[in-house]
Amino acid sequence: MYRFSILSRQTFFLPGSFFFNLAGLALMAVGIWVSVDSGSFLTLLGPFSKQGVQFVNVGYLCIALGAVLVLLGLLGSCGAHGENKCLLLSFFSIILVIYVAEVAAAVVALAYSYFAEDILKAWATESLQNGYSSDVVATTTWNSTMTELKCCGFSNYTDLLGSKFEENEGSLPVVCCWTNIAPCSPAEAERSAVQGCSRHILESLRKHAYILGAITTAIGALEVVAMTVSMYLYCRLDNETSRVISEKH
Repeated sequence: MYRFSILSRQTFFLPGSFFFNLAGLALMAVGIWVSVDSGSFLTLLGPFSKQGVQFVNVGYLCIALGAVLVLLGLLGSCGAHGENKCLLLSFFSIILVIYVAEVAAAVVALAYSYFAEDILKAWATESLQNGYSSDVVATTTWNSTMTELKCCGFSNYTDLLGSKFEENEGSLPVVCCWTNIAPCSPAEAERSAVQGCSRHILESLRKHAYILGAITTAIGALEVVAMTVSMYLYCRLDNETSRVISEKH
């Protein structure tokens, strides 16, 4: 049993408990900062601070998730240290449920990725037609996006035809015309043929999706390692218990 105890500590602590405890503490730290010092958090959001109050609630979610991860780490380490089959099996079951949920979410995300461009186009068109010029966040976001990327609309300038911006200003945004001089008429925008922002936006989303996918894959691999180790220790304990019982008889 002594050899098993040493094996359990060395094998389980490194891949499993340490990661869950570290990730949990990091999440809890972020959640506490967002919840307690919301003023600084909203300042970082800049022009989005109007909507930022809604994201402060994310702090409580981070605290809850962090606490769950810390408890999982403690559960696993206690099961390994105490050689407790019940705790090891509980750890394995919880991680398995989380892993299955992640796989299901990945499948759903993959299914919806085929329609991502259409969904994004519908959202962008609605935002340009009704939010641009009337909503501070939408206006600031689109102004910044079109100015920095030197693009107009989502597909092209036609996304802004009949919009509230055109009704209020009597023209299109100056960035839609190559002269960048107001007023920018639809005819001038058509001659300028300024590209839409869709290509840049979709490329940015794909880049972030790849990063998120890599992180998710790494977490999933670590979860598989944690489940494998915990089940190995559980089976090893079961064999040791059976051997001890057989020797007594």
